[in-house]
Amino acid sequence: MTIKGFLEVLFLLLCAAVMAVVLMQHRKSGGFSGSFGGGGTQMDLSGGSWQRMTAMTKITVVLVAIFMLFSVLLVYLP
Repeated sequence: MTIKGFLEVLFLLLCAAVMAVVLMQHRKSGGFSGSFGGGGTQMDLSGGSWQRMTAMTKITVVLVAIFMLFSVLLVYLP
């Protein structure tokens, strides 16, 4: 098995993990529009959002970042 084949298998496992983590998250009120809606103060926008995220949300962010890196890496490998 080549290194690209090994990375493709890991990529498929990563895809399944991202889907599972997204499906396990709890629904939040406000949805996608709540992320951009008004009502936020300057204190809300000061960078403390990472501490307010749940563990599942943090796992999702990390897995999606790895997913993007794998996607770019697999495109550029011969």
